[in-house]
Amino acid sequence: MQIEHVARVCHEANRAIQIATGDPKVSPQWDDAPQWQRESAIEGVQKAIGGATHEELHESWCEFKRADGWVFGPEKDEATKTHPCLVPYGELPAEQKSKDAVFSAIVGALTEGV
Repeated sequence: MQIEHVARVCHEANRAIQIATGDPKVSPQWDDAPQWQRESAIEGVQKAIGGATHEELHESWCEFKRADGWVFGPEKDEATKTHPCLVPYGELPAEQKSKDAVFSAIVGALTEGV
């Protein structure tokens, strides 16, 4: 399976977790997502294929966001580029950590034997 297809599945699973946990700002569907968001998912898939841990995937995501000018803030806000998950992995709530676990599981399942 192509990396972009795996990234699409991961992105949509992340959306499902956002919906299930009551996230007030659910990411758009893959086809409507901004290019930076799709690139972030693709980069995450590449790193997961390379063996990145859940913590490393989160830190990579943080680096990606920070490089684009995002900072920690109490609410996810695209206009001000703030996000409450821009913290060390150990400080994330369990439902946020689950996103990294699901991401890794999807990558593993869809790339096994590739």
